[in-house]
Amino acid sequence: MTTLWQASQQLQTGESGPEAFTAAALQAVRDREIAGECVFINRYETQATQQAHKAGVRWKAHHPLSTIDGLPISIKDLFDVEGEATTAGSRLLSDAPVATANASVVERLNLAGAAIVGKTNMTEFAFSGLGINPHYGTPANPWQRAEKRIPGGSSSGAAVAVAEGMCLGAIGTDTGGSVRIPAALCGLTGFKPTADRISQAGTLPLSTSLDSIGVIAHDVRSCWLLDSVIAERPLALEHYDLCSARFAIPQSRVLDGLEQDVAQAWDAAIKALRHAGATLVEIPLSELDELNAMNARGGITAYEAWQWHQRTAQAQPDAYDPHVLARVQRGSHLTEQDASELCQQREAWQQRVNAALAGFDALIMPTVPCIAPTIASLDDPQRYREINALMLRNTSVINMLDGCAISLPCQQTGRAPVGLSLASVHGDDARLISWSLAVETALNWRS
Repeated sequence: MTTLWQASQQLQTGESGPEAFTAAALQAVRDREIAGECVFINRYETQATQQAHKAGVRWKAHHPLSTIDGLPISIKDLFDVEGEATTAGSRLLSDAPVATANASVVERLNLAGAAIVGKTNMTEFAFSGLGINPHYGTPANPWQRAEKRIPGGSSSGAAVAVAEGMCLGAIGTDTGGSVRIPAALCGLTGFKPTADRISQAGTLPLSTSLDSIGVIAHDVRSCWLLDSVIAERPLALEHYDLCSARFAIPQSRVLDGLEQDVAQAWDAAIKALRHAGATLVEIPLSELDELNAMNARGGITAYEAWQWHQRTAQAQPDAYDPHVLARVQRGSHLTEQDASELCQQREAWQQRVNAALAGFDALIMPTVPCIAPTIASLDDPQRYREINALMLRNTSVINMLDGCAISLPCQQTGRAPVGLSLASVHGDDARLISWSLAVETALNWRS
């Protein structure tokens, strides 16, 4: 499948025009919608077609707006689009006041000439790592689609749209792993930058302390390219030699209870990195074991979610996905003093983790410890809670750290999708994505 990076290169050489890429993406959307699965909540077929045509004229005149001018991109249903309500995967906001301006990331995509094909489905209010949505339907994971496995969440439609060719790149959000989890489960690359690199203006919040905006695409270069469009300061992508890499492998929390497919892919990835010359150092990082206690009552996410939802949750509880409502309501028991103490604990925890990671180029771990279960298997509320916690276990570490992270596909051909995560500290995005490019090459995941 053509990647965003490859499509951009073809536009720049004149080998192809943007109209063909956008037309193919829109046809894939229509094909999937015919099958009755809601990957998109809003579609912008006419606008995207017009944008691709205008971009084609600009490319022929050698005056493109950007390197992705006219290429098909999707946006998550959390971003304001002028003139329409932002529904966040919920029926509750269907009648909400329309947005009076575009979200910052949407505006940057428009300025770059991107053909925005639509708003993608998601977990209601982004409050789950599974991607299940009882209001609009849950798009099935492209892997073994007939078995109807979860896509991962909360940016569920974003990952499925990229994997199924409905767009070449997707913009999502990541509060505890919502970009990286669906990328890992759908065999894609998902990049969560340091939160303050990309403006969240016009984005419906889940937890303002932990929210970040990220991208999903097929490979590292495509993620870098899309990130460069939506960020005010593009990252320098350099070529690093893994022989000089020093990666840390934490021995606390993140390697516990790996499913067989994940364990096999993880072991093979570690072997490939060592073969490529990387130095891998096992470190205790026992600080990770503190997170369960810090989040035992719902944590920062539940507190901040409740502040936003409390009026609606009290007035219309039956309108919520019950799984989401239960998580939101956990914040009702937390006081302002509780929140203040949690933030102080988080800050002290960050300082200790940052000190433990000093001298390492990245932290590596499995993105999620299991493969995608079937949607039907999560009908049981207890199993839903258990699997959701498992999905978020590793990825949420980096949101708590306020760092940056990327998930790379590392499974063998024909096996269930598995993600390998590289992560680093606040502001280390350029080095991280450059190391990720080297790791991607070593994994040789396209073979």
